[in-house]
Amino acid sequence: MTTFAELLLNGVSLGSVYALIALGFVVIFKATEVVNFAHASLLLAGGYVTAVLHDDIGFWPALLVGVAGAALVGAAIEFLVMRRYRGRDHSVLAIVTIGVDILLVTELTRRIGTDVLAVGDPWGDAVLTIGSVTIAQTRVAALIAAGLLITAFLLVFRHTSWGVAMRAAAESAETAALMGVRLGRVSLGAWAVAGGLAAVAALFLTVFPTPGLERSTSLAAMKAFPAAILGGLDSTTGALVGGLTVGITESLATGYQSDLTFLGRGLGDLAPYLVMIVILLVRPAGLFGTKELARV
Repeated sequence: MTTFAELLLNGVSLGSVYALIALGFVVIFKATEVVNFAHASLLLAGGYVTAVLHDDIGFWPALLVGVAGAALVGAAIEFLVMRRYRGRDHSVLAIVTIGVDILLVTELTRRIGTDVLAVGDPWGDAVLTIGSVTIAQTRVAALIAAGLLITAFLLVFRHTSWGVAMRAAAESAETAALMGVRLGRVSLGAWAVAGGLAAVAALFLTVFPTPGLERSTSLAAMKAFPAAILGGLDSTTGALVGGLTVGITESLATGYQSDLTFLGRGLGDLAPYLVMIVILLVRPAGLFGTKELARV
């Protein structure tokens, strides 16, 4: 039971970080109806800025600059690239984000090279012991930070003019535009928010027990993709539930890997995608996604 409790707590913490990334997918999709495959580059950009600057200006200022930098990169992608393709088919826009992601990730991985960059976090390898259960302090910090950020976002989403504009754009972009909603501003804000959330997620994906920021860190965004899909790409609640589902599934599958050798190696990496497929077979729109109705 101790092992199970530790794996469960780690899974909830990891899932909350995945929820931050999944929320970035959802925010952009709600604002533009585009699946953003450039999210991995936003995550890597935020983590890289934090890792490079923390020795010179300190951890917390570096983190703020990293968040602002990733938000700026997201806004730049929307303003310089996506806005030029507005009105095109959404599948075309999704392919454009793949191209943007390849360009940015290639440049960032060239800069990182084979190094593993520390982010200089204040928690180090300290652990917290509760009874017989031991968990890294970084995991606790990740859970608290993700909870605060998700709560803040939901409040902003429901009670501010920007949130109302985004919900209106998600409901019907044409009607929202006719009612005076500036879709360009909504889209720009969505990309910036997604970048900032990705930078925070990058921090907690590169602290203990992981060695640090490396070229493969960007792949974590693809682990969060099943979370956004199984929760529903147009649901903020789905991003939270999907992130927790993926995190717990990955943690338990990895922790009990030795007891599941008959299923093959790497089950922890594969399990979230298996869960996504099973859920989509039952609910094609995701757990909380909106079902599209067609009249014939």
